[in-house]
Amino acid sequence: MQRRKLVITHNLEVPLLEKVKKVIPDWEVIAGKNSWQEHITGAEIIAGWKKGLEEYCLAPESKLKWLQTWSAGVNSLPLEELEKKEIILTSANGVHAYPISETIFALILGLTRKIHTYVKNQQAKTWHHAHMKQEIHEKTIGIIGVGTIGKETAKIAKAFGMKVAGVRHSGQPSEFVDEMYTTDQLPLLLPKCDYVVVTLPLTKETYHLFGREQFNIMKDSAFFINIGRGEIVVEKELIKALQDGLIAGAGLDVFEKEPLDGDSPLWEMENVIITPHTSGSTEHYNKRVVEDILIPNLKHYLAGEGPKVNVVDYRKGY
Repeated sequence: MQRRKLVITHNLEVPLLEKVKKVIPDWEVIAGKNSWQEHITGAEIIAGWKKGLEEYCLAPESKLKWLQTWSAGVNSLPLEELEKKEIILTSANGVHAYPISETIFALILGLTRKIHTYVKNQQAKTWHHAHMKQEIHEKTIGIIGVGTIGKETAKIAKAFGMKVAGVRHSGQPSEFVDEMYTTDQLPLLLPKCDYVVVTLPLTKETYHLFGREQFNIMKDSAFFINIGRGEIVVEKELIKALQDGLIAGAGLDVFEKEPLDGDSPLWEMENVIITPHTSGSTEHYNKRVVEDILIPNLKHYLAGEGPKVNVVDYRKGY
C-alpha cells in the first residue's frame, strides 16, 4: 500500500524535519528546495509554493488536499482554480510579526531622525546637521490593517507614547489601538496621522487603495510606510505626491513591479528609504512556520478536523 505523502519545497534543518516526521511517522516526508520536483506526484499535502507547482496542483489526477504556503500573502496563487478543486489553503500569516514590525520602526526612525541622510553624509565624509529636528514620541500613527503585524506595531508604538489609530475591515477594537476605523473611514483617519503604515494583504478591495486622493488629505509632514503589497498603492501617484511635497517622505519595502526598475525616481529621492521586499526576513522563519503553523495543522488534519491555523477564506483572498 502506498504511503501518504507530504512534500516540503524548502530546505529544513534536520531537527525541524524530524519534528514533522514525528507527527506523521507513517507518511513519506520529502523536503528540499531542489529535490521536490521528482517526488511531487501523489502528494496529499504540499508545504511551500514554487514555480511549476500550479500545473501539478490543478491536474485532474492530483491527490493534493491541502496546500500550506511559506508566505503570508497568497495573491500570487491561482486562488479561483484551487477553490474549484476544494483544496484547503493555509498561509504563513503571523510568522512575520516581529521582523516586519521591527522594519516598520526602522523606517519610521530612519526617516524621522534622518539616519539615511547621515549614512550618505558619512560616505561622503560630510559633517552636516541636515536640519534634523523631528521625533516620534507622542505622535499619531495610523496602522492600515490591524492583523498580527499591525497589533505588534501598535504595541511597539505605545512604548514611544504614540497615539495609535487603526483600520480594520470589521472595525472591531484591538489591544494597543486607541481608535479603530473601517476602510471607508480612511478620509477621517488620514488627516490625523503623522505616520501612515500599510500592512494590508492585496485583494480586489485593497488594490490601488492609496493614490493621489489619499495623499492629498494626509499631513504634508506625514511619512508613508508600505510593507503590505506594492499594488495597494498607485506608485506613480505616490511619486508625484513626494515630488510635490504632499507628504514628507516614504519607507517602502514593496513595489508595483519587483525588482524596482532602475529608472524609477524613487531610487534618487532624499526623502525615501527603499528595502527590497525583505521586511519579513528573519533567522526564525522556518521554525515559526513549522512549529506554529504546519505541525499544529497537521495534528488537526490527522484528527479529521482539517487545519485550523491561518485557513485562507477564498472569498476574501486572505
